[in-house]
Amino acid sequence: MNTALTIAGSDSSGGAGIQADIKAMTMNGVYAMSAITALTAQNTTGVSGIMEVTPEFLRMQIDSVFTDIYPDAVKIGMVSSSGLIHAISEALRFYGAKNIVADPVMVSTSGAKLISDDAVRTLAEELLPLSVVVTPNIPEAEILSGIEIRGRDDMERAGAKISGDYGCAVLVKGGHSVSDADDLLCEGKKLTWFHGERINTTNTHGTGCTLSSAIAANLAKGHNLPDSVRLAKEYISGALGAMLDLGKGSGPMNHAFNLTGKFSG
Repeated sequence: MNTALTIAGSDSSGGAGIQADIKAMTMNGVYAMSAITALTAQNTTGVSGIMEVTPEFLRMQIDSVFTDIYPDAVKIGMVSSSGLIHAISEALRFYGAKNIVADPVMVSTSGAKLISDDAVRTLAEELLPLSVVVTPNIPEAEILSGIEIRGRDDMERAGAKISGDYGCAVLVKGGHSVSDADDLLCEGKKLTWFHGERINTTNTHGTGCTLSSAIAANLAKGHNLPDSVRLAKEYISGALGAMLDLGKGSGPMNHAFNLTGKFSG
């Protein structure tokens, strides 16, 4: 069975972070493992607290995974400080990790800031060059590229700049009133647009975590990057389209929308 590791923060409400990653990886057919960067106290209405693990303990978690069940892909999510980023990058280089997907989580769906300012530069300099693909949304792509994004042409310029600066592919995610739900994959000078269905729901908690985890799962199974993105977008459309409605705020999607069988009833 193919395997994938998620390195990210924990979401106590289960809709994003480690919990969403494990659900998405499992539903996309790989064995999921985790290294937790931080505990968060959060629900669908917002984040009320964050408690980081130490860089030393994060490294211990990563060592424990790589020395026993070597992952076929690695997804990196919420990492809120430079010390944790150093620990991750050093470990991934040491073990020669492959199929790294970096989701530069900077702001939660509810608007809470999840990363310090100095960590943004460290993330860009240390983690992006190790990655096969980075998956910023529009605000994150603006931060990483320094380009204001107001339309598809701006998305293409920003994606090309990030890809050129850091030597990785870039999936610039639409959905922030720029290109509806269309996403742009920039692999150097090669640009591929993926059409996404706009689904009328406010329950979008954890969409970024879920998409990047599904991409990692598909890469772990041997799919190329464009196919991994296409399959991941199909999966997230199904999870959103299931119209799960939980919580008082921006609720989670149904990661298990396609779950059938004896044990699910």
